[in-house]
This record gives sequence, structure tokens and C-alpha cells, in this order.
Amino acid sequence: MLQNLQPYYKNIALDFVSLNMNFHSDFNGIIGEFMIKLFKITIILSALIALNTPAQTVVAKYAGEFMALGVGGRSLGMGGASVAAVNDVTAGYWNPAGLARINYPQFSLMHEEHFGDLVNYNYAAAAIPYGKDMSFGISAIRLSVDGIPDTRNALVDIHGRLIDDIDNRDAKIDPDLVDEFSNTDYAFYGSFAKRQSDEFYWGANIKLISRTLAEYSALGIGFDIGAVYMPTDDLYLGANIMDVTTTLIAWDEGRNELVSPTVKIGGAYAFEFLGGRFMPALDFDIRFEGREFASNFNVGPVSFDVRSGLEYSYDNLFAIRAGYNDVKQFTIGAGVNLPMLSVDYSFARFAESDFERLPDSHRISIMLTLEKPEFMREGF
Repeated sequence: MLQNLQPYYKNIALDFVSLNMNFHSDFNGIIGEFMIKLFKITIILSALIALNTPAQTVVAKYAGEFMALGVGGRSLGMGGASVAAVNDVTAGYWNPAGLARINYPQFSLMHEEHFGDLVNYNYAAAAIPYGKDMSFGISAIRLSVDGIPDTRNALVDIHGRLIDDIDNRDAKIDPDLVDEFSNTDYAFYGSFAKRQSDEFYWGANIKLISRTLAEYSALGIGFDIGAVYMPTDDLYLGANIMDVTTTLIAWDEGRNELVSPTVKIGGAYAFEFLGGRFMPALDFDIRFEGREFASNFNVGPVSFDVRSGLEYSYDNLFAIRAGYNDVKQFTIGAGVNLPMLSVDYSFARFAESDFERLPDSHRISIMLTLEKPEFMREGF
């Protein structure tokens, strides 16, 4: 059925693009053509996924949690309070509108040992300014738990024969039959941002999701929209609605999960002090999943989580940071700016005793900025 309908939905996507993307004629460069093709492909995929009628569809609490961990050593050192403060390539994750603040191409990589070595978390991104008032970006995150023992085919009786009766008092696990599997999640973002005026920027993300758990797999698609308002040179206000249309994740065994929208709002203010620049930031994450006790506070099914952070930077050479994030972790971090290269580190620890808390998390990221005249934004 899907194969027969694909040409029909392809024509719809092409018509949609020709009617609504009036700036197509201005995109003579490779990047412009690439982003238009990506938009077309995403419209087609969205239609095909929507046609795949599920056996079961549920609004799944925490289904999109792997996309909420954050990226970038700078932002994570500030507790993730970045929806307004972000001004670099990592804005493709935190708030796509922030990408309009870049004036040179940027590239970033991050690796994190999440909860010690329990979880591997990686991130990569690239962004470019386009013309006088637009920016484009792509980014990807990968979260994986590897080497999970699979005992489903390792239960035996006293004679060593495979059984599936877990209530058998003589049943035991045969270590030689224990296999391993992985739980791996990917999210790929395509970002667009525009300077609507000197004070107001807006942006949007298209994101494609791939998940695997042992032999099961899932695909998903979602959208984010964001805005940044700067009434003065030192005051930044931001908002980002993640999964704004409710993100669909379709598993191959027939279950479909819906990720509810998350509204992120925040502000940051910069001022000169002690020979450097201080910038406190405060964010609120508003969710609609009925998290209740798993949040900082809630009103019925609506939950609120607070992120706070502080950065001190000196002469654009180095910075130190501290914060408190939405999962009750204290964070600290530091960064060094070299010619065209920035290196940032952050550390996170739960506010619990040594016995009760999970292992600490360490993140390190690098960012390359092609700060040369030939790469500079037009009119900057």
C-alpha cells in the first residue's frame, strides 16, 4: 500500500515546496539545494509514517528522554540553561533560532561518559551563515548502552535443557548461553534560522529518529520551533517548543509511541564585573506527561523543571561555569578559546550521598570556527 501511495505523496510534497518556499530561486548554492531536498524527503517520510496504521498507539512518558540530555560542554556546564544564552552551532539542539547569531561556519563534536561508563553519548554538528539573515545547520546525537546481558534463551532445567518456565524452582541461567544486545538511539536534526529583525530571531528543526533495542527497531519524525528576543545588547529571552506537533516513533512490531511537546523558556543577562563578563541564566522546562514526583514541581499533569547556570568569561580567553540541571545534578565546567578552536569541559554530580547516587558524568566538547574573511556572513 505504501509503495502505491508514495508517488502521490511525493507530488504533494513537491507542490507544497513550490507554493511555500518562495525563497527557492535565491538558493543557487549547494547548501540551499541540499536543505530543500532534505525538506522534500522529510515531508514524504512524514506522510508514509502517518499511513502506517498502528496496532497500538500510546502517549509514552519518557519516550523522547534520550533527546533531553543536552549537548555542548559550555551549555552543560551551566546546567543546560541555554535556550536564550546559546549563540553557537549547538543552538541547533537548544534553540534553532540561536543559529541566526553565528557569523562564521562552525563545527562541533562532543563525547560524554554518562553515569560513568554505563552510557555512551556522542554529538556532532555543523552550521553555516547564509546571506545576511539566515543560517543552516545539521546535527546528530547517539546514545547507546552496549553489552546488555540477554538471558532470554539461557534458562535451563537441572538437565541443561532450555525451558521458558521462569517459575520452575529448578530453573537456572546457563552462563554459556547468555548473549548480549545493545540499546542504541539516534536523532538527526536539520535546522534553519532567520534574523527577522535586529532584536528578533526565529528558527525551526526537522528531526529524524532511529531507535534499536535488541532485534526491535523504530523510526520517528518530529519538529521543533524556537525564537530569541534581545531587547538590549545584554538581555536575551528565548523559547523553544520541542516536538511541537507531537513526535511519532513507530516500532516495527506494531507499537507507536507519541512524544508530547516540551516548552522551554528562559532568559540570560550579561554584565561586566571583576574585569570579565558574568552571565547568569535561568530556564524552565514545561512538560505535559504527568511526571509529578519526577519533576521539580507540577500542576496536575503539567510538570515544571528548572535549569540554572552562571558563566564568567575573561577577555574571550577562558571561562568558568556552574549550574544546576533538571535532574537535580550540580554541574561545573570550564572552557578555553584558542585561535578558531574552543575546548569545553563539564562535570555533573547528583545531589545525593555517595551510596545513593549514580556515577558522575563527564563531557568534553570542541568547536571549530572558520573565523576568516572569506567565510564571514554577508554584510557582517
